[in-house]
Amino acid sequence: MKSAVILLPGLNRDQDMIAALTKISGKPPVMIWQTETEIPDVDLIVIPGGFSYGDYLRCGAIGARMPALRALAEKAAKGVRVLGVCNGFQILLETGLLPGALMRNASLKFVCKEISLEVTNVDTAFTRGYEKGQIIRCPVAHHDGNYFADPQTLADLEDNDRITFRYAENTNPNGSINDIAGIINKQGNVMGMMPHPENLIEAAHGGSDGRALFESALDIAV
Repeated sequence: MKSAVILLPGLNRDQDMIAALTKISGKPPVMIWQTETEIPDVDLIVIPGGFSYGDYLRCGAIGARMPALRALAEKAAKGVRVLGVCNGFQILLETGLLPGALMRNASLKFVCKEISLEVTNVDTAFTRGYEKGQIIRCPVAHHDGNYFADPQTLADLEDNDRITFRYAENTNPNGSINDIAGIINKQGNVMGMMPHPENLIEAAHGGSDGRALFESALDIAV
């Protein structure tokens, strides 16, 4: 399957994501600069982490208004898979492709460490390579990862099994409501998450717990 990575000023995890997609799929993703108005035919589009536009206004607020994100929204509406990690998750929320908001960490401090994630929904294109309830390791690195949603939105996420990952074993690093670490849209083709699975895909990283997510999204060995 073909993949693409959205590039915006300030995204500093783009090379990590490009390396992960290249190593797992065997071919490099297409690079889409922020001002491009069209995205070629691909099966997966990824927005990596970092600090797009220095996180001015709100995290992801400026990046979400770039032409490439309008093109991404059009692709998502046609069923193309979209993954947003960390700042990419923030951008997906700002575009309205996912519900809720990401606020300042409860500690008011930047958090960079490894945490545990519980896989809570395995019936998605991104998580089917895991087992329900499986606990995996994953790094986090963010200042505004405290997920919040109003009661109605939260009930919809919970009742319709749209929460894909939760922080497990008392490792919630940011105060996210209901320990939410990742969610998916109603159509099941757009997922956002704060942790960085691209940084744990091979032995050189100290583990490969994040690899199944990309293999699932790219239809490799699933």
